[in-house]
Amino acid sequence: MNKIKIAIIGATGFTGLDLTHYLAKHPRIKIVKLCATKNLGKNIFFFDKRIKKNLPKITSIKKINWNDLDLVFLSLPNGEAQKIIKKTFNRYKHLKYIDLSADFRLSSPSIYFKNYKKKHIAKKLLKFSLYSISEFNKKKIKNFRIISNPGCYPTSIQIPLLPLIKSNLIDINNITIDSKSGYSGAGKSFKKKFKHRNLFSSTYAYGVKNHRHTSEIDQEIKKITKKRVVYTFNPHLIPTFRGMLSSIYLNTKKKIKPEQIRSFLIKYYKNSKFIKITKLNEQIGSGDVLNTNLCKISICKTRIKNKFIIFSAIDNLVKGAAGQAIQNMNIMFGFKENIGLND
Repeated sequence: MNKIKIAIIGATGFTGLDLTHYLAKHPRIKIVKLCATKNLGKNIFFFDKRIKKNLPKITSIKKINWNDLDLVFLSLPNGEAQKIIKKTFNRYKHLKYIDLSADFRLSSPSIYFKNYKKKHIAKKLLKFSLYSISEFNKKKIKNFRIISNPGCYPTSIQIPLLPLIKSNLIDINNITIDSKSGYSGAGKSFKKKFKHRNLFSSTYAYGVKNHRHTSEIDQEIKKITKKRVVYTFNPHLIPTFRGMLSSIYLNTKKKIKPEQIRSFLIKYYKNSKFIKITKLNEQIGSGDVLNTNLCKISICKTRIKNKFIIFSAIDNLVKGAAGQAIQNMNIMFGFKENIGLND
């Protein structure tokens, strides 16, 4: 089989290591370069003992021969991917990119600046990029050279919520979203970002008024409805390394029962290998999906008439990051959607 040649830039971060772990076992992939700014010359298994395969040692991006690549994964701090893509996009027209930062998630440079306090230097390339939750873009991905991987919170929220908003089955005037994530979502610098007491033994609420990922959710909602959707979103950091659980509190339209909501989502995702809808009222948690590319969804009744809760569980580093990036890649190159992601 022909293999596509890839580089992972930012290979030693939490997401980069998950990318390397899965791609090293992918039968249609040849890893040509693993790049970072530190620890040059070291073996990748020094950072992650799961990676058994003999892979290229960590090198600088300066060592990349761009002509020798088909695809680049960019797992970098916000603001860095756009610099690399701007320099290489027009010169290497065969090259494709999957960006796991926020650089190409927002179509508006001004909203990007407002949320990330960085000026977008590759505005002209935004039209060549696609914000892609894999399940929503299977027919579009092949038409774009830049795939923007969504944030982990928006992934866990949009998969159950967007189809329901579009279907007009729910009340869109009062939605409450409560999400909890393992600290790996903040990257290896999480101790600098979160300085609250007892980091490893407490739950911490943050981003109360306006978390960055709200702009992603707003953007994608506007693509499917002109109606005003009123929701609140609050993220929490929990003392676990990986895993995410979003609890979405909803009201149904009159005479719509949770059983109908469940049946609708089952039908909507009938051809989606990584979306699992549980039986009604099943209790789930992030532990059900750790180290998988699954999104597990449970619809639960409450004591209040016409009010129910959707629980959506993902692994923030897999379906919320590396796994979804590989899923997008598989679709982009015409591979089976789940290849390389079965374990």
